[in-house]
Formats: sequence, C-alpha cells, structure tokens
Amino acid sequence: MRSTRSRRDRRARRSTALSATVLATALAVAGCQDSSSAAPGQAKTVKGMKVAYLAPSLDISYWQWVYSGVQQEARKHGIKVTRYNANNSPSAQLANVKTAIAAGADMIVIGPVSSTSTPPVLAAAKAAKVPISFAGIGPQPGATDYTSAITADNYRTGVDEGGFICKQAKKRGGNKIGMLSLPQDRENAQKYLRGARESFARDGCKLVQILQSHSLTVSEAVSQTNDLLTAHPDITGIYGMYDAAGTGAAKVLKTRGSVGKIALATADGSPTTVALLKEGAIQGLFLQEAVGQGIQAVTQNVNAMLGKPVKKNVPLAEPLVTTETLNSPEAQKVLRRTYPPSAGPYN
Repeated sequence: MRSTRSRRDRRARRSTALSATVLATALAVAGCQDSSSAAPGQAKTVKGMKVAYLAPSLDISYWQWVYSGVQQEARKHGIKVTRYNANNSPSAQLANVKTAIAAGADMIVIGPVSSTSTPPVLAAAKAAKVPISFAGIGPQPGATDYTSAITADNYRTGVDEGGFICKQAKKRGGNKIGMLSLPQDRENAQKYLRGARESFARDGCKLVQILQSHSLTVSEAVSQTNDLLTAHPDITGIYGMYDAAGTGAAKVLKTRGSVGKIALATADGSPTTVALLKEGAIQGLFLQEAVGQGIQAVTQNVNAMLGKPVKKNVPLAEPLVTTETLNSPEAQKVLRRTYPPSAGPYN
C-alpha cells in the first residue's frame, strides 16, 4: 500500500514540475515577443517603440526646435514621441525620467537642466537598460553611462567667435569685450568660455566682464547689457553665448544709438537674430543646429537598439554667418537644421 502511494506521489511531483517548466517557458517566450522589453542591441526593428524627449524648459524656443528634430527622425522610424518639461528643476527632471521609464519609454533624448544634474538621470536610465542620448548640453564631465552626446563643437566655436568679435572690436578702436554667458554649470558654456579666453589672449583682446544668464530670456539680456555698458562704457565688442543674448544686446545698442559702434556676435540662430543680422545690428551669427541635434540624438539611440555602431560624442560645427554670406547655399542649409520652417523665415 505504501509503495503504491509513493509511486503516486512521485508522479504528482513530476507532473507539478513539468507544469512549472511549461509555464516558465511560456512566460519567457511571451517576454521575448514583447518588443518594449528588448534590450539595446537586441531589437530587429524600432517601429512602434517609444522615445521620451526631456527638455529643461519648453518656454525656450531652442528646446522646442530640438523637439522638432526628435519628432522628424522618430517619424522616419515609426517611433512614438512623448515630451516632458522640467521647468529648469533638477528634481522635476529626475521625476520626468522615472515617469518616462515607467510609461514604457524604450529610449530617451534629454537636454538636461545642467550638466551637474545628470548623474541620477544616468543612473535611472542605466538601471532600466534604456539608451539615453543628450542634445545641446552634455553630461557631467567623466560620465560614461550614456549612448551619445550630440552637442555643438563649443570649444571650437568659442575660439572662432572670440577671434571674430576681437577683430570687430579692434576695427572700432578698442580691445575690450563684454560677455553675456550661459550658466557656467553647463559643460557647453565652460567650453565656450575656455575657447573665447584662448582667442582673446592670442589676439590681444581683454574680457572685462562676464554676466551669466539665469533665465535665458531677452529681458534678462537687456538688463545685463545695460549693466555691462554702464560699468564698462569703453567696450567695443559684445560676445553672446546664446540667441536671446544677441537679441537683448541688439535692443540696447539700438536704444543707445550704438549700433555699429559696438560690435555684436552671438551663437544659436533664430528668425529674430537672422533679421538683426540682415539689418546690421548683429555682425556675426554662429549657427547651432537645434533641429539637427534632435535628429542625431534619435539616430544614435536607434543605432543602439539595433546593435549598429554608435558615435559616443558628436560635436556639430557652428559655422559663422554674416550679412554677406546669409543667402549662400551653405548658410541656408545649416539654417534649416537650426530651426524649423514653422518658426519663421531663413533670410
């Protein structure tokens, strides 16, 4: 009797074990068929996947234009796009990353609030095995846990813009330069400044004051330009690191009757600064491809998902455009990767 019962118990245990094995296999197969669970380098297609775009502030046109590039490239691949706004808050930025991952984002494109705010963001993306690419602003120096950083060649532009504005200042009888700077907790701003300092030292110009932006608004740039000219009425050149700096400084120069007497150059590019360039209020515009950065960030994430080669760092050139070269085919090509047609005209 005991022997019969023992055989029945063994058969029951084998049946239970077999059922568990079948269930585990079925779950594994189901998991493999879920495209959203594909790890980087294992996907056969990205169609139907989701990309989350995390902006530091969607009140700034530049980040809207990066989003336009993200949308443009995502549409090519059949990828769905969701955007998040950090409103310049590191804590909101981290919350956005976690929300995006919980909502099933397969990849992330981020323009960070600052480079110093990126370590917890990178940690969250790494833990979820979600590829993350930067646009416009890179991660904190030394970081490696990211797919790609698509930025402008900020150091090279710093050198070039510094050399340009120094030459323009000297044409106007002086060598003193004032600077309207991006926040210096951003790695791109640090590179701009390093390049500019090197060019000033080489070319014999003096950087008399640096005013860092807090809001990146035209009104702030107007206030800072007035402060700059009050403190240093003998400057003959203004170096702008961002588009609103050029717009704000041009407004002040017009009000003071100083257009042409004080040279002005700025980076980025927009319909507003293009118009100011045409009328001579700005002498030089160094174009930064906001749309192009969004396109490239998605491209590198897609490559990561498909197991294709990825470029870790992609520094895009910022070519100089002047009144004389604005309508050249080369300038017009870059302008169309700087802002979308919906933002305004290119010439």
